[in-house]
Amino acid sequence: MAGEGSTWRKHGQYEYRVVTIDRTTSVPDARKLLTDEAEYGRWELARTRKYRGGERKVWLRRKIIRVHPTL
Repeated sequence: MAGEGSTWRKHGQYEYRVVTIDRTTSVPDARKLLTDEAEYGRWELARTRKYRGGERKVWLRRKIIRVHPTL
């Protein structure tokens, strides 16, 4: 199933998430998954890689918003 192997990492000004998409996941289903992540989670596409067996890894990133207290 898509998104089973996701990991989180913070680096600098961005927060990264790596999503592993199984080779049995269709392209329209993968596109819908990534569109939903971008729309609702405010993620943007940073990098993609397709491996020999058909598995895909997608790196998503979003800007870290730091809130400073005003009191």
